[in-house]
Amino acid sequence: MIREAVLDDAEEICRLCSNDLGYDCKEDYVKARLTHLNRDRECVFVAEMEQKIVGFIHVERYELLYLPVMANILGLAVSSLARRQGVGAKLIDEAKQWAAQNDISTMRLNSGKARTEAHEFYRRNGFDHEKEQIRFIAKI
Repeated sequence: MIREAVLDDAEEICRLCSNDLGYDCKEDYVKARLTHLNRDRECVFVAEMEQKIVGFIHVERYELLYLPVMANILGLAVSSLARRQGVGAKLIDEAKQWAAQNDISTMRLNSGKARTEAHEFYRRNGFDHEKEQIRFIAKI
């Protein structure tokens, strides 16, 4: 079952970010973000199996000066225990439906270079490899 995330999902979303994406996730931060989501431009969906959250997707409206608006997948994780069961594809389908409801016809995402299994998954779900980038971050 796919549904919109609620505040009580923060712990499980954080667990997925930590265990399956390798991020140093803090539950309080996830709770704060879920509380203050700008529902006019972003949405988080979770996937449940047997009343347990096994995946999530965070999608946003992505507006640029030089291209038509796109939907941007900010985060997608599926528990290692639930992979290869269609969970990720269903989450992407839900994000695509959200995009269509918001008059968006193109979806994009970034994926780390080392996540080769994820890259194959994205290709199987209709994404093409457009270009390679280097991400720069500055503390301010």
